[in-house]
Amino acid sequence: MLAAANPIVVVKDLTKSYTTGTGTLTLFRDLSFTVATGEMLAIIGASGAGKSTLLHMLAAMDSPTSGDVLIDGTSLASLKPAEQADFRNRTIGYVWQAHYLLPEFTAEENVAMPLLARGESQPEAHEKARRWLTEVGLAARASHRSGELSGGEQQRVSLARALVTEPKLLLADEPTGNLDAATGDSIFDLLRRLHATHGTTTVMVTHNHQIAARCDRTLVLHEGHLIPSEIPA
Repeated sequence: MLAAANPIVVVKDLTKSYTTGTGTLTLFRDLSFTVATGEMLAIIGASGAGKSTLLHMLAAMDSPTSGDVLIDGTSLASLKPAEQADFRNRTIGYVWQAHYLLPEFTAEENVAMPLLARGESQPEAHEKARRWLTEVGLAARASHRSGELSGGEQQRVSLARALVTEPKLLLADEPTGNLDAATGDSIFDLLRRLHATHGTTTVMVTHNHQIAARCDRTLVLHEGHLIPSEIPA
């Protein structure tokens, strides 16, 4: 097992296989690792290696063929689907490569949605949404819909939406992948700052080795195994 001190994430013997027309495809087998509380971990690897699938399992959005994931001491395998959704809302923030903002709603409304889904009042949810839009530098864009925002601004709103619930664990799947280099760097700088100031634990999948090198630790998913990597900056 790739171990970290004081882990908030514990992955135990995780296997993911798919049945195909020609047999069984195994993305990874008996994968075990931990992520320390407060750590920023990057996972890199070739396209198709299973990085996004692994992240989905950490978020309880996909189930392993065998094995288990413990987040903050809770076994995801022990939770029913509705319990997984509630646990995800209260414990995990997720940033996608695509922003997935709802186009008919404003930036503020998009950010407030996870709080409304957990039953917070409209005034409280919107006050927190405005505060987080200020955190990501978009206070002046709160009333704008996603189509009125640039790609970088859309991803900032997505990041605010992921963090408005104050999750213990932030998962980011290629958060800079759809952006140009300069905008991607600015988004990572923001993510890194928020990670540090809010004491979040972050696991990020990225193909960008320069960004991975700025994380606390990097693992390479290769042929079903996780390998520690030292990437030069």
